[in-house]
Amino acid sequence: MIPRIIREKGKKMIGLSLSTSVVDNQTGKLWGSFMPRITEIVNRVGNDFFSLQVYPPEYHVNFNPSLEFTKWALVEVSDFTHIPKGMKAFILQAGDYAVFDHKGSSGDPSIYQYIYGEWIPKSEYVLDDRPHFEVLGRNYRNNDPNSEEEIWIPIKK
Repeated sequence: MIPRIIREKGKKMIGLSLSTSVVDNQTGKLWGSFMPRITEIVNRVGNDFFSLQVYPPEYHVNFNPSLEFTKWALVEVSDFTHIPKGMKAFILQAGDYAVFDHKGSSGDPSIYQYIYGEWIPKSEYVLDDRPHFEVLGRNYRNNDPNSEEEIWIPIKK
């Protein structure tokens, strides 16, 4: 699987976040509290959802499934003039990303094993210390083997 290398120009986003880990995965709780409130975001851009992770430095070098990171459920917005109560603004900074088109269950870890264990070590890139995220578009279906999503991995030469 060969990714597209894309220069992301940055995005304004609004959503909810929480601390989680691989062993104590709180993703369902996060999205369960975000989705019922989506209509409160009045300045939304597009229909995509963003599942975003902010990892501590060296998270992938010294991987420990108990180590916590921040998980976000987000949508892109045109501006921050109206942020619903309890939600937060998030600015995705510009940078280069390796974008993998993934078809399959979001619960299948094999794509990430390939990205971090094979593709990155054999590529001319290293991970950059910026958010990782998935774009959940119109063909995304949670834990469905026919689901489609884009996996965005921050990279630098």
